[in-house]
Amino acid sequence: MILYFVILAIQVACVVDVIRNGRNPAWVMALVFLPGASTIAYVLVELLPRFRGNRHVRTVRAQVEARLDPERELRRARDALNLADTIANQVGLADALCALGRHDEAVTHYRDALTRMPGPDARTQEKLAQALFETGASGEALGVLDKIAAPSTQSDRDRLALLRARVLTELGEPQAALGIYADIVTRVPGEQARCRYAALLLDQGDRCRALAVLEEVEGRMKRLDRLQRAADAEMYRWATETLRELRAQR
Repeated sequence: MILYFVILAIQVACVVDVIRNGRNPAWVMALVFLPGASTIAYVLVELLPRFRGNRHVRTVRAQVEARLDPERELRRARDALNLADTIANQVGLADALCALGRHDEAVTHYRDALTRMPGPDARTQEKLAQALFETGASGEALGVLDKIAAPSTQSDRDRLALLRARVLTELGEPQAALGIYADIVTRVPGEQARCRYAALLLDQGDRCRALAVLEEVEGRMKRLDRLQRAADAEMYRWATETLRELRAQR
């Protein structure tokens, strides 16, 4: 009986999807009079191709695949480098290592790629700075950041500024980092900058400003669906719990 209602619910959902999205009306007749076969056909022909093109579905699928076989991309990158020791393949291997948290190994490959390039490459330099920062070499990371030419686009400048703020925080320069966060927080996509800004404000004892920043995060978070929040679940959990604590202290 339960299976019957499940099948019926899927059938009705497919009919609704046909009507709502303007699909071929012939699907309705097929779904009503041949519910089993036509429902499977509709899912395969109409729904799955659409879901594959959805950015959030692709993200979740990639996360699931990464959990099942976390070193798959690393193996591909190593195979590519073994076939051709190119600059691009060196960077690709370093990227795969970083994705697994093996930043110390990635540093070697980023450095090798940069020494073989005809000139400075801002994106690879940024990746090297990020990897150095993740290994705890914040001083070296800042040195690399200082050598990167100013990007031409605001989004690239903001991304570098966010990394610089994190580096400065680790180097014990919170005021310089706060100034950067205050400048970029409304422009950087996502909530990483806001949450890091709030965390630093709390560390400096500025609960009022931290509360205001986290309330912005909360308001923006409510406009996201479950799949969008899943990619940064830990960050949103921290923001929610911290906001609850701050409100309780009023």
